[in-house]
Amino acid sequence: MTLFARSVDTDADAEGVQVELLRAAPVSRRLHLALSLTSSVVGAARRALARAQPQASARDLDVRFVELHYGADVAAGLRDDLERRDRARRPEL
Repeated sequence: MTLFARSVDTDADAEGVQVELLRAAPVSRRLHLALSLTSSVVGAARRALARAQPQASARDLDVRFVELHYGADVAAGLRDDLERRDRARRPEL
């Protein structure tokens, strides 16, 4: 398989070695790398939201994250579900 996309900051030979190492790695290693990268990107996005909205509650930041990455409809559903759960825990609300 030929790769057409190249990293702008990686030498072509080094990138070739990286690709070959990934191809040779067991599925468990590739999965670990993918999950680790995902975790890093999600963490960076959440930290950026917290810096942009320092007064926001953790819940508000969670809902905003969902809104930005999954859409307003999903975020509204999450917000409604969280409010429903709050009411179920505290019936006096």
